[in-house]
Amino acid sequence: MSVGDRLVSRFDRGETDGYPTGLTLLSGAIAAVVLSPIVWIVMRVLQVDTDYALSIVARPMTVEILLTSLGLVAAVTGASICIGVPLAFLTVRTDLPFRRFWTIAVALPLVIPSYLGAFTFISAFGPGGQLANALAPLGIESIPPVYGFWGTTLVLTLYTYPYVFITTRASLLSFDQQLVEAARTLGTTRWRAFRRVTLRQLLPGIASGSLLVALYTLSDFGTPSLMRLDVFTRVIFVEYNAFGRETAAMLSLQLLAITAVILSIESRIGDSSRGAYVGTGASSGSDTTVSLGAWKAPALAFCTSIVFLCLVVPLAVLTHWLVRSPSQATRQGVGFQWQFAINSVSVSLAAAVVCAAAAVPVAYLAARHRSRLSELFDRMTYVGYAMPGIVLGLALVFFAVYYESSVGDLLLFGVDVTPTLYQTLPLLIFAYVIRFLPQAVGSTRSSVLRVDRSLTEAARTLGRTPAGAFRRITLPLIAPGVIGGAALVFLTTMKELPATLVLHPTGFETLVTYIWSVRESGYYGFAAVPALVLIVVSGLSMVVILSQEE
Repeated sequence: MSVGDRLVSRFDRGETDGYPTGLTLLSGAIAAVVLSPIVWIVMRVLQVDTDYALSIVARPMTVEILLTSLGLVAAVTGASICIGVPLAFLTVRTDLPFRRFWTIAVALPLVIPSYLGAFTFISAFGPGGQLANALAPLGIESIPPVYGFWGTTLVLTLYTYPYVFITTRASLLSFDQQLVEAARTLGTTRWRAFRRVTLRQLLPGIASGSLLVALYTLSDFGTPSLMRLDVFTRVIFVEYNAFGRETAAMLSLQLLAITAVILSIESRIGDSSRGAYVGTGASSGSDTTVSLGAWKAPALAFCTSIVFLCLVVPLAVLTHWLVRSPSQATRQGVGFQWQFAINSVSVSLAAAVVCAAAAVPVAYLAARHRSRLSELFDRMTYVGYAMPGIVLGLALVFFAVYYESSVGDLLLFGVDVTPTLYQTLPLLIFAYVIRFLPQAVGSTRSSVLRVDRSLTEAARTLGRTPAGAFRRITLPLIAPGVIGGAALVFLTTMKELPATLVLHPTGFETLVTYIWSVRESGYYGFAAVPALVLIVVSGLSMVVILSQEE
């Protein structure tokens, strides 16, 4: 083996001549910044009197909120599995007619924010809604209420099951069908082969999707608020607006603890499934498609009902709002302005650019200099993604208050510093960066791993510095991944509701804040245009996801 071959072999194994101190310090600083909101929450809790803090934790309302939140997470996660797994199996392993159409259709609910789904469901099925008005001439004066626990469960399930569907479908596509065929040749029944072979291989995918559903349900603010269900996020927001900062801080810390427990459970499931065999998706050449036979009609009815509830109902309601006369709202000065869309785009674009820049050092260190430290920094960036938006917003409020009190002391001594931070655009963009940085890190890290190390080493042998080799070789090759991650951050930021409500500057309206304000004012018709804009923009993210399937 030549010297060059040995160098390439060393880099293929992840060996390097030295550890990049500067890159490590920069990645550590970025990871520490992402963790800072937790520090501010803990500091605020430590300022609360111990007896008062214990009384908050032990009071019946807090226990009821805890049980309701946990029950909602369990119900939505279980229901999402019951919908997502069968849909994934139908679109991958069966002869369901128009499988490609159904694959796209049942994944599209992800493009509709759940609070928009709740908004339209209340308009369609709530008191005085379209359904009630249609049934009134038939003598039906009342219909079951859509508010409360079960209404919230239904809406959240309809708009989160695609997480389970997509991850389970990915597992099915990579599953080696020869394992099932081998089990069948040994006399195992089809059901037992599915339970002992297929289901075991699908468990990591199901667990990953279930984790996303559970975290989304736990952190969602808009849907429980609209459906009048007291969970952690809604009560935290109410306490914050009522200046009950101590109670809001205590509830936020409890919510973070529950999030940590959910992550721990998923991690244990992932560790237990890590030894599972993963195939290439190939089969022995025989037709492994399951014939539905008499079950074809029920399967089509199942898919149709899901698409009707998730897509047809909200789009029909939004279309109905769009054609309504807005004259009354116009007179009240609450009409939609395209400046709101420009504001949303500007802050989302700024967050995407900052996330892309911050993700590069963290992702490069994790991919090129593998160690426990680089892996720790990489995982620390995911804390913000798991943190509910309302908790992140509250933590940054505490940070802004502490900053402004410290600035006040500096101003007394004549030090010229920015006097305010609360409800400013930099703080809002900072919140977005903490919240959605993992999307950029994951995409960038995957791109770095696909770059051949020998190209960078060749540049080094020609006299390039490490920075020069990165700029001329690595950066152009990872640019698509960096841009893709930034695009996902942009699209997700456009839909973020709780952090935007808490931190947006006074007078700075975005699409989501405008939708929320017209809902409170009762001018539903003016929510149609911004809602449809959000859905179209969010649909672009689904194009990114589905384009990666092949």
